Amino acid sequence: MNKHLPPILILLLLSPAAGAQQLNFTQYMQRVMQNNITYKTAQLEVQAAQQDLVAAGKYSDPVLSAGYSNNSDWGIMMGQSASVELSKTLSLGKRAARKQVAQHTLEAAQASLADYTQQLYANAADAFADALLARDLANIGREAWQHMQSLYESDSLRASSGDISPLDVLQSRLEATLALQDYRSKMAHYRNALSTLDLYMGSPVPGTLGVEGELRSPVQQYPLQLLLDSAAQWRQDLVAAHHMADAAQSEVHSVRRERMPDIDLSLGAEYNTRVRNEEAPAPEFIGYSLGLAIPLPVSTLNRGEVRASQIRAQQAEMETEYLRATIQMEVLQAFNNYETARQQVADYDSHLLEEARQVLEGKIFAYRHGETSLLEVITAQHTYNEIQQAYATALHDSMAAWIALRRSAGLPLTEL
Repeated sequence: MNKHLPPILILLLLSPAAGAQQLNFTQYMQRVMQNNITYKTAQLEVQAAQQDLVAAGKYSDPVLSAGYSNNSDWGIMMGQSASVELSKTLSLGKRAARKQVAQHTLEAAQASLADYTQQLYANAADAFADALLARDLANIGREAWQHMQSLYESDSLRASSGDISPLDVLQSRLEATLALQDYRSKMAHYRNALSTLDLYMGSPVPGTLGVEGELRSPVQQYPLQLLLDSAAQWRQDLVAAHHMADAAQSEVHSVRRERMPDIDLSLGAEYNTRVRNEEAPAPEFIGYSLGLAIPLPVSTLNRGEVRASQIRAQQAEMETEYLRATIQMEVLQAFNNYETARQQVADYDSHLLEEARQVLEGKIFAYRHGETSLLEVITAQHTYNEIQQAYATALHDSMAAWIALRRSAGLPLTEL
């Protein structure tokens, strides 16, 4: 930053809202759900599963065959013949079994997409809360820099009149410079948080230069058992696991059906020309045939496929039960984190912030009247900054804990 620029111009260049396209939470989430690239990719999984279900319902193709034979008709006049045959393989119950597996797989894909939607919403909400915190910390840094810059300018005037020593001016200028550097760092973090929002909205190109909204501590209180019951009913990853377990059970049935022999039916006709051979003459005629072929299921004595599918079905059931227990643990941990975060916010009430501000203003007033030292002003400024930052961080942590709690219980996020 050019040191010859006026402070007000520096402030405008660094201000979080200068020339900003302000974005509130509702607008942000609408754009996320419309334009997020990974969400569009996840939707394709459901479309693919739908087409797999369509493909599972296909029938085997009938076979049309034709033939021609010549029984040395040009030599011994035994005649010629032409035949045509239509055959079809019947797979008893296999198509229905495949459709059942594909149906459960589709339901699992739909539940997985719903779970991904919940995760995306929660993660995007976390990113928005991070941007709010980064903005507030940048504002705190800007206010601290303004105070120290104003103090430095005042000290410069007082030093010229001989009220304070040049060392005090040097110290205040150093503090103002350090405050400006801290503000620059916080602004960079804020801009990085905004670029994360742009990526969630489907565009890595910076477009959002400011966010609207306030960090606040949610006031909702949730009975623990209600959260556990909600998670058991509405967690879509658990719903998806149940559908995958159903698909695994259907796969057992499908494997058994696939081991059943297919039946081949055939219907044919053959036209034979007149046999003009003197030793074995025969008139022309048309012959018909009807065939049935049933394989001998010797291969079904090997039950490896069936047993493997049964083991996989058992494995899916066990994974579902483990996921259920994991979800209960997530709810308990999120509940504890939420309650702790709310208690920490309560430790920072408005009186604490107001008292720290009053101390700072009092120290600045006393210093300008020669009643206290510059060191006490700097200490009061640092204390006030730390309390503001700690309070903003506590509000952010409380909001993040609330998001995580509702996510763990499968509850929707309607606002932030």
